[in-house]
Amino acid sequence: MIDMPSLQFADLPGLCMGYYDAGPKTDAPPVVLCHGWPELAFSWRHQIKALSEAGIRVIAPDQRGYGATDKPVAVEDYSIEHLTGDLVALLDHLKIDKAIFVGHDWGGFVVWQMPLRHPDRVAGVVGINTPHTDRAPIDPISIYRKRFGDSMYIVQFQDAARRPDGIFANDVRRTFEFFMRKPPQRASGFDAFSGNEEPTAGIGAAPKTNLALPDMVAAYDPARDSRERILSEDEMQVFVDAFTASGFTGGINWYRNISANWRRAEGLDHTVRVPALMIMAENDAVLPPSAADGMDRIIPDLEKYLVKGSGHWTQQEKPDEVSAKLIEWRRRRFG
Repeated sequence: MIDMPSLQFADLPGLCMGYYDAGPKTDAPPVVLCHGWPELAFSWRHQIKALSEAGIRVIAPDQRGYGATDKPVAVEDYSIEHLTGDLVALLDHLKIDKAIFVGHDWGGFVVWQMPLRHPDRVAGVVGINTPHTDRAPIDPISIYRKRFGDSMYIVQFQDAARRPDGIFANDVRRTFEFFMRKPPQRASGFDAFSGNEEPTAGIGAAPKTNLALPDMVAAYDPARDSRERILSEDEMQVFVDAFTASGFTGGINWYRNISANWRRAEGLDHTVRVPALMIMAENDAVLPPSAADGMDRIIPDLEKYLVKGSGHWTQQEKPDEVSAKLIEWRRRRFG
């Protein structure tokens, strides 16, 4: 039995958004949970239950392109201005002044942008796995291509003609069998995707990490995968049903705006001036704890917390620990 509140809908300007709202309406500031790719608001099911039972109001939307929320066709409709604007519009719909925004994976990138673009609506920010960085010196896609090559998944996503969306949609269950696993037991520095040592840091370093995710999914055989599953069969079915209905293009269109987002961010002050928490996962092969080094230079009020033994899907792999840290930090910093 999956314990989730009732799905609700908000008619926002140009978008109908599905979301969950739990906990006392009188609690302020509420916590808004923002999922990553390829995920859903359902990814926060453990935190929705734990935080609401602790007396904290928690709101978790299916973001633009996902699940119960509309999926515009145009790539430019998934810009960072739209993604952050949707969250502001959701606050307006719920008559909320300010919120604490918590984001994992792509959701982390979105929530770190909230205090830069909508500072009057943000009480605090929590990034899970995804660090906040200053604007890159060159187009990030060029950085990814130089470091990891043309097969790297974010680079592949830029070319719709290669149909990476279709590879994932061709067998949705296989796709989620591939993604939703814990990393193998490993020593620090071991890459969970390739089984190789991680490359040395720096643009242009010779990469050993295999990030050709579409190619890996296309060749994947779940029967040969010894990694531990994260999801129960019922939980797996929620993801399979949602992405069978929606496809993967909406979420991948977020990636297709990276270069345009980078160009438009020129001159934007990237300093975060609200209380912030960075939750890192020890064994995340894509967003390792080292990626958060130096964040304090642009976030004066920053705390860090390391979740040991977790891979990339931290709030689902270590739900009790993540929920406890969110509750502790929220109470200590906001009452």
